[in-house]
Amino acid sequence: MSEQPQGSSGAITMEDPNAPGAEPQTKEAKESLHRSILGSALGNAVEWFDYGVYGYLTIYMAVNFFGSEEGDGGLGVTLALATLAMSFLVRPLGGLILGPLGDKFGRQKVMVLTVLMMTTATGVIGLLPTIQTIGLAAPLLLLLCRMVQGFSAGGEYGGAAVYMAECAPDQRRGFLGSFLEFGTLVGFILAATVCTALITIVGDEGMISGWWRLPFLMTIPLGLTALYIRTKLGEAAVFSEASDSQETSKTPIRHTLRTQWREVLILGGFVVLLNVAFYLILGYMPTYMSEQLGHSTAQGNWMLVIIMLAMLAVIPFMGTLSDRIGRKTMLLSAAGGFIVLSVPAMVLLGIDNLFLQFIGLAVLGTMLVTLISSVSSTLPALFPTNVRYTGFAIGYNFSVAFIAGPSQTLTEALINETHNVLVPGIYMSLAGIVGFIAILCMRETSQASLRGEELPGDPGSVGWPSRKWVQINRTKSDAGKAMAQ
Repeated sequence: MSEQPQGSSGAITMEDPNAPGAEPQTKEAKESLHRSILGSALGNAVEWFDYGVYGYLTIYMAVNFFGSEEGDGGLGVTLALATLAMSFLVRPLGGLILGPLGDKFGRQKVMVLTVLMMTTATGVIGLLPTIQTIGLAAPLLLLLCRMVQGFSAGGEYGGAAVYMAECAPDQRRGFLGSFLEFGTLVGFILAATVCTALITIVGDEGMISGWWRLPFLMTIPLGLTALYIRTKLGEAAVFSEASDSQETSKTPIRHTLRTQWREVLILGGFVVLLNVAFYLILGYMPTYMSEQLGHSTAQGNWMLVIIMLAMLAVIPFMGTLSDRIGRKTMLLSAAGGFIVLSVPAMVLLGIDNLFLQFIGLAVLGTMLVTLISSVSSTLPALFPTNVRYTGFAIGYNFSVAFIAGPSQTLTEALINETHNVLVPGIYMSLAGIVGFIAILCMRETSQASLRGEELPGDPGSVGWPSRKWVQINRTKSDAGKAMAQ
């Protein structure tokens, strides 16, 4: 495609169709892009299917692995959630090991490893004997499997997001990146549908007696499919260019902490909002609605499935919108919504009226889909290519492990201690404040090139958002592709 005159010569420059970040022109290039998007999204779906299954089956896991029973004051459920929280503590270790491997040897190789570990650990959970069979060894084995999952998750999401962002054309990174979160929602919806259908068919007694195993075992064929697709993927073009030019870092952790510590802190602050909202709305809400509000398990699950299906329908359009008006406008709108509307939404959930409860969930779902639609295109763009995977993995996983990850356990414990059912709303509102500040500190990276050793985006775009920065990014990106000829 032709461009406006560049520089003082007035010559017409042409975009190199083979440059990283350019729109694919050939059928082969388009098919390769589609495979890259599918491979990233499917692996992410497997990760969040597992997470969703554990969330929806928390009550049954508490009975089978922690001896939960009536009158224990919710101790069994708290221990089951604590096991989930413990797995988050391993994520930073996974990030510290897998992130640098991805920056040294390639994103695709690490993505194959993460989905293999994740599939194996989740499948094994479905085969574990219960506490009634082998005593205290049962929760210890469950914890071991969850820690393997946590280690693999330390490299999975960051790797998939970085790989997808580096494969996508600059001008459609928001749209294509939204399919990573599309995969997340598919995983959650599948988990909710399978678990709720099982609960409806076999009842609580049937689930406790052994049907809880089926959803975990379903991960095996899903994970093997994702593994097969990922083994067929090529390396991301942006990383390949950096590797060929010897622009990769030999010591990515040291390089990241020395030169990109600010971006690590910004990402970590944003992830406080992202994952507190994500885990409380999609992971904890079924337990909250049944245990704390007294709703039937099936009713709460089906309401959430409807909300997630609506989110699924709009998320690609929201990703496209972020390509046009900028990532920061979308993210700040979502963060502001969580600050103001989280507590009122929780009030609606507590009213004994199905319509008002649904409205409360819909408010939370709207804010969440606005937030996650551009996450996969925003966070990788905070870092230059040579430490992109490492910087993402460190900032994301440390924030998840020590702040956002324990949100479900802390929320459950605080509700039991204070008897205040609005705790989740207060938690999300406070997280919204942290996220809002972090977003203001970001550069606008919509349509910016991810190539090279420089930070994407213009330094002047820090602060309040403006659409002019999107156009400036596009102009610079097109000029860079023209120079690649």
